Amino acid sequence: MSETHSPLLSVRDLEVQFKVRGGGWPWSAKRVLKAVNGISFDLYPGETLGIVGESGCGKSTLARAILNLIPSSAGSIVWMGSEMRGAAPTRWMDLRKDAQMVFQDPLASLNPRMNVAQIIGEPLRTHQPQLPADEVLRRVKAMMLRVGLDESQIYRYPHEFSGGQCQRIGIARALVLGPKLIICDEPVSALDVSIQAQIINLLKDLQKEMGLALVFIAHDLAVVKHVSQRILVMYLGRTMEIADKEALYADPRHPYTRALLSAIPSADPRRERAKVIQLLQGDLPSPMDPPSGCVFRTRCPVAIAQCAQEVPLLRRLTPQTEVACLVA
Repeated sequence: MSETHSPLLSVRDLEVQFKVRGGGWPWSAKRVLKAVNGISFDLYPGETLGIVGESGCGKSTLARAILNLIPSSAGSIVWMGSEMRGAAPTRWMDLRKDAQMVFQDPLASLNPRMNVAQIIGEPLRTHQPQLPADEVLRRVKAMMLRVGLDESQIYRYPHEFSGGQCQRIGIARALVLGPKLIICDEPVSALDVSIQAQIINLLKDLQKEMGLALVFIAHDLAVVKHVSQRILVMYLGRTMEIADKEALYADPRHPYTRALLSAIPSADPRRERAKVIQLLQGDLPSPMDPPSGCVFRTRCPVAIAQCAQEVPLLRRLTPQTEVACLVA
């Protein structure tokens, strides 16, 4: 995306911290858990930014903090040139007309006591209460058709649909206001592989049709490759690498990115047999007690002594790639 255009969303040094009792007992002292630790990126109109990393690295926390669904502890969230962190609830309500979210579990994200007409129409009733009931119903039916649902299903309840259909309802609910940004928090991880492809293709078609910007969160780099223009790789709340899709898949610079890419299965049996998988040693460290220096050093195959003392900052190695690694 051209840097001459103003970003739709700018996140700078965003942090999300939680105070957690260290021993789990009521009398134990509280410790700070840094779920998101200094994340920065720009998102431009019509662009898709993929965010990847292992479970527990802070992807979903970051997504919710961007929309103030959970409070951030420090940093900046600039929406269309306006600072939003610390803004009044009324300003966040205005923002949500233009920024919506699609959640990971398609059934759990829908109210089981509401039918499809009520679920998809709820954002319209909340943000445009002046609309007459027949106009709300018309828009709901039109959005159902756009996401591949039959309008004859409008008075059914979530338990009457498959997982893929429930996710289509969630997408329709997110899009019915005509937003500029959709944050997709692992929207296909709970679905069968064949349904995953349908939902991803639907999101791409809707993005092109409506001019949407997307933040697409996943732990599967193969899925993210299909939908994103740029990719941000997270580990233990920090950015390890951010790069254009072509640069990241052709020449990954961070050891963590290389390990994630090596785990992607290939459709070519000969290439799959010849591939060297870079297994990561050990488990993801606890964010309650992260390693000193580079948080990835305890699992990094190329770590040096300096990695234990110095926190690597993001530095630009190529016009398309920034990496937080001392030896990249």
